[in-house]
Order: sequence, then C-alpha cells, then structure tokens
Amino acid sequence: MQAVAVVGITKNYVLPDGSEVVALRGVDLQVAPGEIFALLGPNGAGKTTLLSILTTLLAPTAGTASVAGFDVVRQPAAVKRRIAVTFQELVVDGDLSGRRTLEYHGALYGLDRRVQKERITELARLVELEDVLDRKVETYSGGMKRRLELVRGLLTDPEVLFLDEPTQGLDPQNRVNIWKYVRQLRDQRGLTIVLTTHYMEEAETLADRVAIIDHGKVVGEGRPADLIRTLGADVVTISGQGAGDVLAQKLEALPYVMHVTRHATDSQHLFQIGVDDGDGRLAAIVAIAAGTGFNIQRVNVNRPTLGDVFSPIQAKHCATHKADPRRK
Repeated sequence: MQAVAVVGITKNYVLPDGSEVVALRGVDLQVAPGEIFALLGPNGAGKTTLLSILTTLLAPTAGTASVAGFDVVRQPAAVKRRIAVTFQELVVDGDLSGRRTLEYHGALYGLDRRVQKERITELARLVELEDVLDRKVETYSGGMKRRLELVRGLLTDPEVLFLDEPTQGLDPQNRVNIWKYVRQLRDQRGLTIVLTTHYMEEAETLADRVAIIDHGKVVGEGRPADLIRTLGADVVTISGQGAGDVLAQKLEALPYVMHVTRHATDSQHLFQIGVDDGDGRLAAIVAIAAGTGFNIQRVNVNRPTLGDVFSPIQAKHCATHKADPRRK
C-alpha cells in the first residue's frame, strides 16, 4: 500500500466575476511508505492546493486521493488521525512557553499525560529544544519556532507528515538544520514526509523523489539525480545576440547534445545546452554559434543541478503569469 496515492486530481476555482481558474489538472502521483517526497514548483503552481486536498482541507473537483490507505473525501476523519501538518505561516502563541504549547496540543488530541510527557521530552531532544522549552515562544528565533512546529506535529505520532514550505524565511544555517531534523525523523521513526518547496537545493538535497509541478500539472517526476541526468553530464550556458532559432536547430541536431533550453527577450538569448562533456564540446559549440552569426557575450560550463531542470519551467510560468491577469 502506498502512503499517498493521487489519481487524476483536478481542482477548479470560480472567481467572483464568474470566470474559472484551474489550480490542478489531472495530477497523478504515489508516495511510498518511509519516503521523503518533495512537490517542487514556482509560487502559484498548485503545490499548496494539492497539499490542502491531501490533508482534507479542500475537496477536489475530480479525481481521487488516499493517505495511509484512507480516502481523503469519504474518510476524512481516518485520514486526520494518521497525519500531521505544518503550514507556511507559523501559528504559535508567543505568550506561551514551548512546553505549554505542546501540552495544550497534546490535551486537544486526548493524549495520556504520561505519554505526552515522554513524547515532548523525546522530540524536544531530537530537534535540540530541550533547553528552551520553558521559555516563552516570543523569545524563540525563526528556526526554533519551526522546530517547535515540527514537534507539535509529531506529538500525535502520525504516519504521514506534511510540510508546507518548511524552511521559508529561514537563513541558510537554519534551513540546513531543518533538513537534518527531517532526515532524522524519517531515519529514526520511519515517517513518510511530503513537503512543498520552491527551493531547488532543498528538493535536491532532502528528497528521495521529486514531482515538479507547473500550472497544476506534474511535468517531471523521479529521483533528483535521474532528473538531472536527463540534461547530460554537463551544461554549457551561452548568452548573446543573433539568430537564436537557427542556432537552436543546429545545436539540437548534434549527437552529443541531450537537451537545449532557450530563454529569449527582445534581442538577448540565453541557451542551456546539456552535453556529454562540457569542456570537450565547448570549442565546437562556440564555432557553431559563430558560424550562424550569433554573437556570444558570455559562456560557462558547469555540472547540472535540479535548478537547471527547473529553470525553463519557472521561466515559462513567469511569462504566462504576466500574460494572465486572473492569476494571483
């Protein structure tokens, strides 16, 4: 049984003027038990909408979804008993201590006092909050508040943990710390974790598998290393001016080129060219560009990252976002 199974999920919103916006368009995906699965996409791509459906906060327009074997529409109570969620916005009371925040949460869920105390101690130690539990939350840093949110979500011993942009607004050091704790949760507790993010590095570093979402559709899915491998061993990036269409055709015809992505403005072109050997192919690519009359202004070679997979999707999204005034 999959920890999360999504089949053909669609979500439409009707705006006040009567027009309709499609937030999700036939999404299919599966998450295995004990897996860290990232939903990666630009803002407005549909990640949070999908998370809201999986956590029973929204009903889909069409399609089916199950979490821990239970249907999110027909069996929402059973789903809620088996999940925990942390949201983008922090929802902690600054006047309470960290310990009191967790005790109130445990009481709301009917946890036995002894079990509650044991879990608070265990989880606070895991995320390194045991020394500040009796301080008011208003004195916590942003990273500490995020860790407190993690503990609160885990207090009920869920099977699946949903994290909506878990490191948004954190500095690089705190972001890396949150990644460490998320991995420990999976490794030590066997927890299934589904997170949304628009940070490429976060998805590449943390996730076992990634689904790239754009305009409500899954446009790429797999292990980060496999997605990166589709670009080639290296990426040659060139920018300049000239006959971009002609150059693109010549590059795509080369046997050692796996992938060509072009971003164009009025007169400027930027090419990302996936090749088998960047240093070895660079001279030939520059010569081909020169032969078409393309004036190269900048060139570099680098190992591809998930950001290189994601960047053409993001560029396309931004162009459509500007063209469609209904999208927020």
